[in-house]
Amino acid sequence: MSNAGSLPVLEDLELRLGGLDGRRILVRCDFNVPLRDAGGGRREIADDLRIRAALPTLRWLTERGASVTACSHLGRPSGAPDERYSLAPAAERLAELAPGVALAENLRFSPGETSNDPAFVEQLVAGSLPVALGGSPAGAAPAAFDGYVNDAFGASHRAHASIVGPPQRLPSAAGRLLQREADVLGGLRTDAERPFVAVLGGAKVSDKLGVVEALLDVVDTLVIGGGMCFTFLAALGHPIGDSLCEPDFIETCERLLGSGARIVLPNDITALDAGGTVRQMGRSLPDGCRGLDIGPGSAAEFDDVIAGARTVFWNGPMGLFEDERFAAGTRAVAQSMADSRAFTVVGGGDSAAAVAQFGLAPYMDHISTGGGAGLELIEHGDLPGLAALRDSPQR
Repeated sequence: MSNAGSLPVLEDLELRLGGLDGRRILVRCDFNVPLRDAGGGRREIADDLRIRAALPTLRWLTERGASVTACSHLGRPSGAPDERYSLAPAAERLAELAPGVALAENLRFSPGETSNDPAFVEQLVAGSLPVALGGSPAGAAPAAFDGYVNDAFGASHRAHASIVGPPQRLPSAAGRLLQREADVLGGLRTDAERPFVAVLGGAKVSDKLGVVEALLDVVDTLVIGGGMCFTFLAALGHPIGDSLCEPDFIETCERLLGSGARIVLPNDITALDAGGTVRQMGRSLPDGCRGLDIGPGSAAEFDDVIAGARTVFWNGPMGLFEDERFAAGTRAVAQSMADSRAFTVVGGGDSAAAVAQFGLAPYMDHISTGGGAGLELIEHGDLPGLAALRDSPQR
């Protein structure tokens, strides 16, 4: 199992380069920010959280005299320049928050990023990528980088060129954000204070089966809600009406339920019946009814479990929380975590969006910036981006 304790960090990079003054440092960030139409063909950032999350690393480097260039992906362009996915709005915001830090244009404008093409890696370390509009002036002669920092936890589960390539060629380190994520999420497998409770939601069992199995080895209680709970309820023999279910995984759920692990499932469901009426029901749903949230009794039971924990990890909403009719279960879990005296970890993605929507983010101990990356770290104990840093030549 890997964690940040075995990763080279910023102080290691400074030591190995004999100081950072005048050194050119490439920082892989996760600026995959949401954009909105600002009128007149312009786009603006809807939420700059991911840019602000990188500031501790960027400012630490620049305060020590380093010349810093950040790089990131944005969206899923088809391996070619596409103005819809330009990082120009991010570059403009970055210039306000961290003056002097340049931002390269969207890495995924090259097909070499996702294919981990060695030629594209060479472009990266040589400093020859175009700069995003609004960043530092383009047209300057490229200069090779002296070191590399990965601060993009949300992309570190992908073996892409900008994640695993530079550490093979440059002295490298984890940024502050990546270091914290690896410490917290990696530590859940080995160092969590008990009782350790995990709360999982979301749509499909198949998306989180590996995480479920990994967590059952380390948690004291696993609480399951969201759409994925209905495959488990079906495995117990309950009719689930028209609720989301994955028949191919019913047998797997039966095995997990029979494993002896403490798995808590909803006892009541908030459902939408065939006539479009919201109804409170038990575990068994008739044909035509679709379960879309846990019920109030289940929310109270989940609260009791969370209240007795010393560590809580949550990933995945309890229902269709974007619709206020089915937001109560997710809100209740978020409030339970906010009220808890436990160390609380929110696993990014929809869960992070939910705690922000409910105004409860300030009451969580750690909100991950990488939903998928966090789940993979918990499941496998390592990520390609972390392994690359540990294997980096620290000359």
